[in-house]
Amino acid sequence: MNAPAFTPILLGSDFNVYGMARSFYELYHQPVKAFAQVELAPTRFTKVVDVELIDGFAEDPVWIEEMRKIKERYRNHEEPVILIGCGDGYAELISKHKDELSDVFVCPYVDYDLLKSLNNKERFYEMCDKYDLPYPKTHVITKEMHENLDTLEQPFDYPVALKPANSVEWLDVHFEGRKKAFRIKDEAEFKYVVDQAYKNGYTSDFILQDFIPGDDSNMRVLNAYVDRNHNVKMMCMGHPLLEDPAPSAIGNYVAILPEFNQDIYDRIKNFLEAINFTGYANFDMKYDSRDNTYKLFEINLRQGRSSFFVTLDGYNLASWVVRDYVLDDLKDQDTVYGNKDKENHALWLGVPVKVFKKYARDNEDKKYALELIKQGRYGTTFEYSKDMNFKRWLLIKWMNHNYVKNFDRYFKENKG
Repeated sequence: MNAPAFTPILLGSDFNVYGMARSFYELYHQPVKAFAQVELAPTRFTKVVDVELIDGFAEDPVWIEEMRKIKERYRNHEEPVILIGCGDGYAELISKHKDELSDVFVCPYVDYDLLKSLNNKERFYEMCDKYDLPYPKTHVITKEMHENLDTLEQPFDYPVALKPANSVEWLDVHFEGRKKAFRIKDEAEFKYVVDQAYKNGYTSDFILQDFIPGDDSNMRVLNAYVDRNHNVKMMCMGHPLLEDPAPSAIGNYVAILPEFNQDIYDRIKNFLEAINFTGYANFDMKYDSRDNTYKLFEINLRQGRSSFFVTLDGYNLASWVVRDYVLDDLKDQDTVYGNKDKENHALWLGVPVKVFKKYARDNEDKKYALELIKQGRYGTTFEYSKDMNFKRWLLIKWMNHNYVKNFDRYFKENKG
């Protein structure tokens, strides 16, 4: 495909950045520029993304000061320069400074007030109530409650789910046993986690939730693209079959089957258009067998780290923002509901095939996934035949080796 005149810029250096850069490269065969604070493994030894490192680039005031310099580098570009943040922090920073950045960059993000409401799980659940989107029974734990730790109680039976309401602030909180999200087994663990979090600098609320029974294969993930006129143009749903058990990565999917569910598509489409959303959105949800509903956990105002599954299934993630802001041909495009046609299905993996075979729960979905593997209809984000050299091959071997070790070490511990 001949590349239309535009310049994409990605913020970050993780799996999400590599997946987006690869999506652009598959369309236009040109490397993509990225800016990040640190160099992470997925974007090393690659020709599809050129990462420039800037010390302190992950937060203000350094971020906006550096973005003003970067803006001057691109000011004279006549073509659209599209700015895409590939992490929660970067998405929030772009939204916060959108007015200042938009004279040079295309910033496909919602306004900051809406972003803060959507990123805050308490306010997000209030919006779910308004738009008839089911979510788990929820109780809020505040810092003030922590001051009376001995009397701190929770209203649900154990196990319970516990997660920080402010996922961006949580990135800077560290203590022994810290996880991205917790499945709490008893009262002692509950009080320990809350106590350690607030003693180590966390200031926002916790979301305590009724734990929805069932394993990873009850999860669902949905990615959407909403154009600048607030119309949903693409939705692609996935069925995770396995998650990463390592404490720092809990909740990260490592195997996703394509799935079609028109009812969920319709509900999410109605919600996104009603709130005047813009850009990429990523939803996590879980099937609750107790009332036969899919309950939403959160919305991410960006692609997810596993979102390359969308490109793998034929709905190239990069193409939508280009069609919206460069080609301007989405106006007459009806909403694309992904994965209706099984002939195009492919399994996305974030771990070696042998890890999937060993640890994914045995059921009909796993049988279907194994059949796709047998037919060669599977892929990963980071193993790309057009971007392979000896150093990258060694890096991928090392990453896969670590996945094998982590599953052997943590899987039973976190699923027990």
